[in-house]
Amino acid sequence: MFADLRAAFPDLHVAVEHLVATDDELAFAYTITGKHLGPLMGRPATGRKASYRGMQISRFDNDGKLVERWGRSDELGMLRQLGLTEV
Repeated sequence: MFADLRAAFPDLHVAVEHLVATDDELAFAYTITGKHLGPLMGRPATGRKASYRGMQISRFDNDGKLVERWGRSDELGMLRQLGLTEV
């Protein structure tokens, strides 16, 4: 996911807004910002800036290997800011 975002937003910045950790879990909320200068989801660059929020929760095994990950980000909000949706 982030490789595609980096291609679409070369100046991609992820700011961690909140971070919580336990022995085997890590959760964080973030804000992504950047200027749309490359293809995204098959759509050409718009040159517009976008800023949207998301969160991730990850669980690790005893060896530190990522075994589960859940997350969401406001992709519809990003698409609206870029003018790439009619909703």
